[in-house]
Amino acid sequence: MAAKPRVLSGIQPTGGIHIGNYLGAIRNWVAQQDQYDNLFCIVDLHAMTLPYDAQTLRARTLELASVLLAAGIDPARSVLFVQSDVREHTELCWILGTLATVGELRRMTQFKEKSKGNERVGAGILFYPVLQAADILLYDAAYVPVGEDQKQHIELTRDLAIRFNHTFGETFVIPEPDIKPTGARIMSLTNPLKKMSKSDPDPDSRIELRDPPDVIRRKIRRAVTDSETVIRYDEEHKPAISNLLTIYSLFADIPIPELEQRYAGKGYGEFKRDLAEVIIEKLTPLQARLAEYDAHPERVIAILTEGAARARELAAAKMAVVRERCGLGLPRLESLTISPLQTALSSQ
Repeated sequence: MAAKPRVLSGIQPTGGIHIGNYLGAIRNWVAQQDQYDNLFCIVDLHAMTLPYDAQTLRARTLELASVLLAAGIDPARSVLFVQSDVREHTELCWILGTLATVGELRRMTQFKEKSKGNERVGAGILFYPVLQAADILLYDAAYVPVGEDQKQHIELTRDLAIRFNHTFGETFVIPEPDIKPTGARIMSLTNPLKKMSKSDPDPDSRIELRDPPDVIRRKIRRAVTDSETVIRYDEEHKPAISNLLTIYSLFADIPIPELEQRYAGKGYGEFKRDLAEVIIEKLTPLQARLAEYDAHPERVIAILTEGAARARELAAAKMAVVRERCGLGLPRLESLTISPLQTALSSQ
């Protein structure tokens, strides 16, 4: 039987996980566990590129692991681990960084957005896509599930892999981005022109997976809509209702055209009430599983420990090849025709 293609997925532990994370990424990860050889990485090193509190980072890392497990990530079928528990990530990041240019890193859209008007932007923001490349290439990932906004980073990863292979010999698999046609970009409930984000200061802009039913109903009730009251999908002219239709469709597994027919001649109020109940119904079993993990954090830690051991085995093997190709470390004695000592003596 042919080996399954390997997929590396990463997610930052930077706050409450919302339905945009779930519909755009996590739900697809769960569904693809039998299709691919999956590694799911909680990228805590990436979270260090912005100001943070050490205790909060650890708490959020454990929280995110609990959410992923509650959502359906199965440690028997996939590898779930914390990035910083596998030190080969940072080693490979440095090696790839010697092949990257400052110019191409400064052209990254994410760097330009986060550094705009900020002369004291951290170097970690500049190097962020190099660490991301190391995450991917370390495990010979064939595919990387990303949103459209991360496609540029995967292109850099491919460039660095090709550059390394050309310089030192064939070493890395050249990965492909896995961008889903729908659901990969859930927008804010308060501003449908912006992606739903954990960092948005307005909590009404997103529905978090832990939100209780009354909070979900309130947030959907307050979600912005468009001036025209017809419920139809039109991203250009009706971005707000189009976003809500996408959320409804993905949670209920009902095609958007069918929803348009169902709510023809009906108002936003009825549509929103139904949408809130659909979200609550789908999140209730996930929240019940999450409560079980909250009550037994030792189970989550054990899973992460086991996952890190499995990831380190893969990473160590790859880095041994990388070090050899790059000429790092002492040479192997069997590869020498003359010993280092004889070489030193003969030169005197």
